[in-house]
Amino acid sequence: MPTEIRKVAVIGSGVMGSQIAACVANAGVPVLLLDIVPKDATDRNMLAKGALERMTSSPASPFMHASAAKLVEVGNMEDDITKLAECDWIVEAVLENPKIKSDIYKKVDSVRKAGAIVSSNTSTIPLANLISDQSPAFAKDFMITHFFNPVRFMRLLELITGPQTDPASIKLMSDFCDRALGKGVVPCNDTPGFIANRLGMFWLMSAVNAAMDLDLSVEEADEVCGRPMGIPRTGVFGLIDLIGLDLMPLIGQSLLSTLGPDDTYRRIYQEPELFNKMIADGYNGRKGKGGYYRFVKTDAGKVKESISLTTGEYAPSVAPKIATLETAGKDLRVLCEANDKYGQFAWRVLSETLSYAFELVPATVADVTLVDAGMCMGYNWKFGPFELMDKLGADWFVSRLKSESRPVPAFLEKAVGKSFYRIDSGRREFLQLDGTFAPIKRGEGVIVLSDLKLASSPVEKNGSAALWDVGDKVLCLEFTTKANALDAGVFEILHRAIALIGDGSGAWKGLVIYNEGKNFCVGANLAQFQASIKANDFDAIDRFLRQGQEAFNALRFAPFPSVAAPSGAVLGGGCEITLHCSAVQAYCETSMGLVELGVGLVPGWGGCTQMLGRAFAAGGDVPPVNKTFGLISSAKPSASAADAKAKGYLRETDGISMNSERLLSDAKAKVLELAAKGYTPPKAWEMILPGPSGKAALELLQEANKPSPHDVTVGKHLADVLCGVEGGLTGPATEAKVMDAERAVFIKLARLPETLARIEYMLEKGKPLKN
Repeated sequence: MPTEIRKVAVIGSGVMGSQIAACVANAGVPVLLLDIVPKDATDRNMLAKGALERMTSSPASPFMHASAAKLVEVGNMEDDITKLAECDWIVEAVLENPKIKSDIYKKVDSVRKAGAIVSSNTSTIPLANLISDQSPAFAKDFMITHFFNPVRFMRLLELITGPQTDPASIKLMSDFCDRALGKGVVPCNDTPGFIANRLGMFWLMSAVNAAMDLDLSVEEADEVCGRPMGIPRTGVFGLIDLIGLDLMPLIGQSLLSTLGPDDTYRRIYQEPELFNKMIADGYNGRKGKGGYYRFVKTDAGKVKESISLTTGEYAPSVAPKIATLETAGKDLRVLCEANDKYGQFAWRVLSETLSYAFELVPATVADVTLVDAGMCMGYNWKFGPFELMDKLGADWFVSRLKSESRPVPAFLEKAVGKSFYRIDSGRREFLQLDGTFAPIKRGEGVIVLSDLKLASSPVEKNGSAALWDVGDKVLCLEFTTKANALDAGVFEILHRAIALIGDGSGAWKGLVIYNEGKNFCVGANLAQFQASIKANDFDAIDRFLRQGQEAFNALRFAPFPSVAAPSGAVLGGGCEITLHCSAVQAYCETSMGLVELGVGLVPGWGGCTQMLGRAFAAGGDVPPVNKTFGLISSAKPSASAADAKAKGYLRETDGISMNSERLLSDAKAKVLELAAKGYTPPKAWEMILPGPSGKAALELLQEANKPSPHDVTVGKHLADVLCGVEGGLTGPATEAKVMDAERAVFIKLARLPETLARIEYMLEKGKPLKN
């Protein structure tokens, strides 16, 4: 068998197959995408080629960068089947038809190299059925790898193996899907629907039934089933529209064909008359004319409408105001105890869904942590079903079930007087089937900052940031402000870290900058700037800018390695701190950029200086000043970490972690690697600025993009910095002088009423004002 995955083939170029191919290409691994040859086709590769073209042209592309698409080779199952012999992993993602799959497997088995892994993306057909008429050698190398749509963004991968599956192949596939593809791999037994679709389909059916029985509107059902339960705002009916109404009965019937005769899903499964009528009328969800929600064109523009579950008529969608939700707040039990239809709905859906979750342990997975992981990664729930149970309280839940003469799962009875999760002696533990607790298992090499924080005290801490010992003489700087905004307290802790680490030869070797927030950092607190501008206190702004510049410069030229480990949004000042680190280890889904122009400002903490210095060092056909101006004036962040590399926010030597759970450990490893090589700080950039003539060229460059009036103003000031007009820096210029120019121009722009208008609009609307 192969010892590593160097090339992959995907058979089937439909929605899932093509996205799986893109996922593999995003990891830098060549992939062969094959499909059938349509009858009378003039281009025998038209299906796979068409799929690739659709992916590359899609606004929400499955590719993290256009360059990844070049790793996908298209072909067909007649002319190119022998190429499967080159592949270490062959994924089947064709129609959910056992006969079609069986025929493909026989063809694959005849040409694949010895030990090549074969897997199916099926979510409905048991593994035992898929290999029932295949060779013993094929069965040994076969497994199910069930991805979730959209593959790029949904982290769950359910891995189903059988008693015949080679343990070495299981380990190889688990490691590859974890480290290279960035998936949360959850091992499952060969049971119908596995975890997420089994429980997710049950939850959707329960919610639809309850909404219709209790006369809730689709908006009301989605509101109650959304934020209060930690479920994405699509709720129930919005999610069905996303999945596709026409797919729901197909998945449901497939589950019914394999579930046991007494399974609770059989009791609640329905296909309401309205549901079937919508499908017949072409209302299949977002991919069609709409579904439970639709958009209609009017003279006033697009209007969102929703369907009445009682009359089947569409009307303008109205966001509900539900007093019960306001009263309950974040207390799920208070919501379930409400006597109105909203409380009844919440209790019915939760009691049915959480009770059903117990049927998955241990039949499908070994413990409750895997069920919760499956729903969080596969359906984007904030809390898994057993975490939700803890919010309600097992004692209360059991008491209410009994008061309604409903059955209580045996495992739930064991949780009475306990919880499914607890913290004991600084460790997170979960309840096992025998009623005892065990530590939550993490992947090999994974470091979880929140785990370390439970078991230790910070090395240093203030109200804005903290320093943590992450082992092997490496410190971790964590932002703790609201939205991880940068403030004076963060700079104070950064200076403290620099002092503690010293030259890296003592108690500490280096620094990681990391946090577990949704967004690494979106810059400074805009409200603070707004207040200073309104108070006409521009000296305060100048002091704040100086504090940030001094802290970032001290970091940049420190004699020890520093590694930023960003994920999510890394904007403005958040981007600037990464530019001053020795290296960056970014999560693959990182949106990074200097976006200050959107609020009428320029980068003021060295962003202009660092990007300009990098452009001078890189050289190339495009003048460094032009390249930097184009990047900063666009105010457009990267679409991914790979895109950040292409834009220049990340260097070629910077790393990308595909799995967010491994980001901290990968960053720590990079610190240790740099330290072991005898790290020395960088030399200051050498820049030669063109002066007024260069500024004139940049103004012409900006005109081509049809900027708004204030964009023109900000662009001219940005050109002053980059060309050396501000501060009289024409010719050779030092980093320090360019940073002085940044600060001066920042304050000039902050004095303009148009900039204040942009800041206020951003704070109110969350998007830039084009004034």
